[in-house]
Amino acid sequence: MNNIMQSPQTAVNSTVSSYLLGRFMELGVRHLFGVPGDYILDFLDDVISSRLAWIGTCNELNAGYAADGYARLNGMGVAVVTYGVGGFSALNAVAGAYAEGVPLVLVSGAPHTKRRSAGEMMHHIVADYDRQFDIFRKVTIDAVQLLDPETAPDMIDRALSSCIRYKLPVYLELPADLAHASCSPPAGMLRIEKPVSDPENLGLCLRDAAGLLNAASNPVILAGIEVLRFGLGDDLLALVEQAEIPFATMMGSKCVLPELHPQFIGIYQGSWSRPEVQKQVESSDCLLSLGLWMTDINTGAFSMNLDVDRMIRVADKTVKIGARCYENIVLKDIIRGIVSLLRTRSYLDTHPSVPFFSIGNYVPDATARLTAASLYKALDDFLDDRKIMMAEPGDSYLAALDFNLQEPENFIVQSHYSSIGFCTPASLGVALARPEKRPVVLTGDGAFQMTMQEVSTLMRWHCPAVLVIVNNEGYLAERMLHQDGIYNDIQMWRYADIPAVFNSGGQGIGLRAETEREFHDALAIAEQNPDKLILIEACIGKMDCSERLRQLGTSLRQG
Repeated sequence: MNNIMQSPQTAVNSTVSSYLLGRFMELGVRHLFGVPGDYILDFLDDVISSRLAWIGTCNELNAGYAADGYARLNGMGVAVVTYGVGGFSALNAVAGAYAEGVPLVLVSGAPHTKRRSAGEMMHHIVADYDRQFDIFRKVTIDAVQLLDPETAPDMIDRALSSCIRYKLPVYLELPADLAHASCSPPAGMLRIEKPVSDPENLGLCLRDAAGLLNAASNPVILAGIEVLRFGLGDDLLALVEQAEIPFATMMGSKCVLPELHPQFIGIYQGSWSRPEVQKQVESSDCLLSLGLWMTDINTGAFSMNLDVDRMIRVADKTVKIGARCYENIVLKDIIRGIVSLLRTRSYLDTHPSVPFFSIGNYVPDATARLTAASLYKALDDFLDDRKIMMAEPGDSYLAALDFNLQEPENFIVQSHYSSIGFCTPASLGVALARPEKRPVVLTGDGAFQMTMQEVSTLMRWHCPAVLVIVNNEGYLAERMLHQDGIYNDIQMWRYADIPAVFNSGGQGIGLRAETEREFHDALAIAEQNPDKLILIEACIGKMDCSERLRQLGTSLRQG
């Protein structure tokens, strides 16, 4: 993530709007995503006269997804909506950000405070003036109602600080008349309290953990998603290389470290792992797990066989070594502190490197029908360090685990919450957060139909995304999880025509591929047009999927 702290706002006089916008600028936010509505229009007037760019989206849910994608790379993302109909439309995106650990800010307009005081039932209200606020309190780390200009600055600072510190979403409710209300200007840079470990517990924990690792004959490090969320990849790489300990990742933490690294053994996911990966992780006499989320998808439907007595389990705030528990321990302090306590090994001398990925150029069959396997091979060959792979929950995500990606920010997926339709609007935020890179979206036709309107916004803002729409005539994951039914069928669209329908003006190109050669050629056209949006309709069989999805379906059908 970027170093997001910038110079503070220095205006002598301030309004609640200018205060909030100044803090956004200070925190590195340069784009706001959203949909206008009458309760938020005064605030939006200030947005468009500021140095922040207003990115209007087709609906509020997509604004939330775009802000989520932006936040994953920028350190914070902001969605702006009106009250009630706007807020509740964005609720699913905020819930997803909470489940995924993403620092997203939702700014919602609200009725005039005098209407609130009078108890008048204004339009968009659901039951009462606190109902929306109460709901968002349950899916954010902090939620505030800015009802008083005197207290608004402190409440804004508290919420934004929590968003950054905990990497979780926050909710700011701004009544229409408060936007231009005068308030005190910032007293200085936003203060973000950094978590601190208990020094005594940290010392004991480091001593005990280092003792076990130094005594182990085949230790393994298992890196989880919290390493990625808290920006600790470089620290972990230093630990891995100095100690010469092999490492694995999990599905949600793919490429938190470089996957061509000679100490990388693969992605661990219980019985869904490659046999050699499962064996090395589960037979380790000291497994150092760092920031794992032990979810059903990450663990291969809880099929892992890990002995907690041979594990050092580190999460943010708590460390468990066997039956011992050490409280108030910060993840980064363990990763940074243990390096100097570990003995140097000669792992690479005794364990010759076996590449996890087979690197080679994909050669399409000129006449063969496109299949899931050939599609994934061709797309893997297309990717490079200038592209950001975004895989939709479902077979797209499961297949993308085998893609050769090196940079942590080059793989984005909503791995746990798994709300299909996320990736297309999220690619808008990704494209604006990283204009020097190109988002590549792999999504199913059913997921794409949920949020496809943002293709128009991508073209409007000249975002050169590559959208691969896998046309397998409906909801493939659901077909694999349960006996098939007509509820998994969807209306067949002419996906390749969509850029033209949205009046691309030459900014977008739509293509259709039914054979390996046609798909290969479509990717070549994408490479030849780096400044255009490319939408590729990739047609495969109705039940064609990756082996991982078949495993997932079998596991979940068994309960």
